[in-house]
Amino acid sequence: MERGRIVCYRHMVLLMAVAIVTMLLAGCTSRTPAGREPWDEVDPDIGGVGWLLKPTRPTVSMPNSMVRMYPARADWLDDQIDFFPLTVKSHRQGELFGVMPFTGGVADSLWARPAAYDHDLEIKRPWYYASWLVDEEVEVEYTVASHSGIFRFHFPEGSSAGIRLQVNERGGWQQVGDSAFLGVEEFNGMKAWAYGVFSAPATAVADTMRVTLPRRKGIRKVPVLRVAFGPKAPAALVFRYGISFIGPEQARHNLEKEIPGDDVFVEVSDAARAAWHKALGRIRVKGGTPAQRRVFYTALYRYYERMVNITEEGRYFSAYDHRVHKADRDFYVDDWIWDTYLAQHPLRMILDPQQEADMIRSYVDMYRQSGWLPQFPLLYEDKPAMNGFHSTIMILDAWRKGIRDFDAEKAYEGMKKNALEATMLPWRNGPATVLDTFYREHGYFPALHPGEQETVPQVHPFERRQAVAVTLGASYDDWALAQMAGELGKTADHERFMREALNYRNLYDPSRKLFMPKDARGEWIDIDPGWDGGPGGRDYYDENNGYTYAWQVQHDIPGLIALHGGREAFVRDLDHLFRMDLGRTKYQYWARFPDATGMVGQFSMGNEPSFHIPYLYNYAGAPWKTQKHIRFLLDAWFPDYIFGIPGDEDGGAMSAFVVFSMMGFYPVTPGVPVYNIGSPVFREVTIHLPGGKHFRIVAKNYAPENKYIQSARLNGKPLYQPWFTHKELMQGGELVLTMGAYPNKRWGSAPEAAPPGGMQWQEER
Repeated sequence: MERGRIVCYRHMVLLMAVAIVTMLLAGCTSRTPAGREPWDEVDPDIGGVGWLLKPTRPTVSMPNSMVRMYPARADWLDDQIDFFPLTVKSHRQGELFGVMPFTGGVADSLWARPAAYDHDLEIKRPWYYASWLVDEEVEVEYTVASHSGIFRFHFPEGSSAGIRLQVNERGGWQQVGDSAFLGVEEFNGMKAWAYGVFSAPATAVADTMRVTLPRRKGIRKVPVLRVAFGPKAPAALVFRYGISFIGPEQARHNLEKEIPGDDVFVEVSDAARAAWHKALGRIRVKGGTPAQRRVFYTALYRYYERMVNITEEGRYFSAYDHRVHKADRDFYVDDWIWDTYLAQHPLRMILDPQQEADMIRSYVDMYRQSGWLPQFPLLYEDKPAMNGFHSTIMILDAWRKGIRDFDAEKAYEGMKKNALEATMLPWRNGPATVLDTFYREHGYFPALHPGEQETVPQVHPFERRQAVAVTLGASYDDWALAQMAGELGKTADHERFMREALNYRNLYDPSRKLFMPKDARGEWIDIDPGWDGGPGGRDYYDENNGYTYAWQVQHDIPGLIALHGGREAFVRDLDHLFRMDLGRTKYQYWARFPDATGMVGQFSMGNEPSFHIPYLYNYAGAPWKTQKHIRFLLDAWFPDYIFGIPGDEDGGAMSAFVVFSMMGFYPVTPGVPVYNIGSPVFREVTIHLPGGKHFRIVAKNYAPENKYIQSARLNGKPLYQPWFTHKELMQGGELVLTMGAYPNKRWGSAPEAAPPGGMQWQEER
């Protein structure tokens, strides 16, 4: 990673340059037979331009770590970098601090401008970033540790080297030594400290600048320091820093422990690369196209974006009681459970159950500290985004998968308190309202007629009541609460909440075969379920229309099939979903439903509530249709380029769906420790499990066109059903799927072969 490496890179054909840099970074690491390691396949630019909403970022970090850096810019198409943040608040919630090189001296007005760069001269790895700033002719390198990071800036010979240090909200920087600087940034009711050291003596001038921060509206004036260096400053200027949420001394200590000198860049990079080698190597694939391997391992890299460990040498600052705590276990924040309970947490329950236990312990600790089990536990607050208390589902799922190293009684106390005492209103924290009382008395969340004035002041003016979505989500949450009560021997609670888990039926309109809103008098509200409800359908649904929410009964799929009139009718209705016309132009549709991207008929691949829908064919005797749709959706909506994510990636939530589905199975009902079989993309997948065990999925007769399962064997025995259990996976073994180009419509089609649907789950089969 010497200066000459990037200079050389500038003058080579891109593909040859990437190969050379990869070889240099890899050193003497042992290779797979194919000659490439999983981290060779990661392309952080996949999804770098959002279809309508947010792009992905080429994030540099350790897996699940506190410090995360990426070039701050609008998206991949933007050819200017505003600054390099030292870390971020939370996924997609804004950056903390910033550093930016410039030339021409501190008196030159160019110090405040964004820096143009060349896309083809960037190098992006999970642990390493490099770029060439074309106007300043400055080369930038970066690598990372858990609580710290290190930049190397290569200035042109004879130039006046300058560095801009900034904060992005309140606070500022001060010089505290010949080459040392201390920054503090106040945000959302808490503080972060950065302690940074340059490799040369420096002088600084305080100033302010007006900046347009990425992904924010308007212009903000922020405090900066313009830092200059003497004529003897090295051409390769190093800036290393530590971050802390505890205090300035801890920031300095984090730096000195992890990056003790200016000459350890290579060692820090090697350690970070080794961490990613271990993390990505937990799953090994063979076969597939180069593009499919890039998609798979990039998705696995994204999965590690959250939650993040903010423990600093046995202590952490919690925004949930604004105190510093001692910790004998790692404390994690930054989770969007509405998104992550579906696939991201279940994937971790396979790859790292102990880490998942620490995350659940963190949820329980946040409940102890704040009095509520959080919804979206960010670094700085519990953000009541979206709807539902799906941490209840995540905790049950972990318990049933043998992850029990947490205080289950305290967790249950928080789960029940959320259910009975907290408001279900979307995007609101606080005690229950009259609408919540109505729900518990009548079994559904009441909706308003189109144009009817809102009468409940606690309802969010934009997010609205989301009455159908809230009812369906609460039914699943109550099922999970009932099941956890049963696990803990709480019979009365189990019986009560199992009854309330059936509340979804109260909004099923058999004439439309959809879940439709009712008013407080119990009368149907006549709406167009594909269009009405305002932006995102939020009066009744949430980000998606009624055709997506028609399938939101993961906890009672047999009951949903019965509502549709049986298995054959259910399959016909699923087919219809994928074939329906939008009923209007795409321009009109996306103006109202910008989250519902990746459309196939009325099915939205770009939003989390749709993830399980293609797998529902398994429950109705048509698993070959699951195989068909999954392979089609992966091919259509997850290519290996900048538009390769159909919707908001949400910090690994969508990527976890990709990891599961490309391996060939998926957890349709978190809380039921069962995996639905889809169609594997690779010839062979090996999951390296804790304790040295392995689970292997083998596609016999592998070929790209052979997407249909002809027969299956699990550990040498015939498997006639399109599912297997978590217990079978974690014990290690081998699932062999014999594949073909045409469907075997008999395999897995018998009624007794259907996966358990939630309400009827029994541990032993």
